[in-house]
Amino acid sequence: MSDLLNLLKSNARLTNAQLADMLGKSEAEVASEIAALEQKGVIRGYTAIINEELTDNTEVEALIELRVTPKRDTGFDDIAKTIMLYDEVESVSLMSGKYDLALTVKGKSLKEVAMFVSQRLSAMDGVLATATSFVLKRYKEKNILIEEEERDERSMVW
Repeated sequence: MSDLLNLLKSNARLTNAQLADMLGKSEAEVASEIAALEQKGVIRGYTAIINEELTDNTEVEALIELRVTPKRDTGFDDIAKTIMLYDEVESVSLMSGKYDLALTVKGKSLKEVAMFVSQRLSAMDGVLATATSFVLKRYKEKNILIEEEERDERSMVW
């Protein structure tokens, strides 16, 4: 991965001037590289990592694993493309292991997510099994600590 991408992954709010200084390039070169990466689809978007516990957001998040029957010629792609069209679905990944697809789903309540799983996902052709786990607390996301641990500044006495 390029140095530019690594810097953007660690902090997408760096300005082109800051990136240029760090990379030993001109602002115009950095802007051009970023535009090319966006055009090629390498950079798909920019996002903030939020500590939801410090907001008034009451949504729940669930990790859902699906075991599915792959289709001839398209494998898992067709069912993944269908699932990712649902507004509740934040991410879809093809996995190795016991389950085939892993989803991140958000809803207004536990019941809403449960109904989504039972009425939409489980009812889809090709879905053999689901396993749902609700996120209770986030500690780290994308290498960012969500909740800083309070440090005890007192000295240890032996």
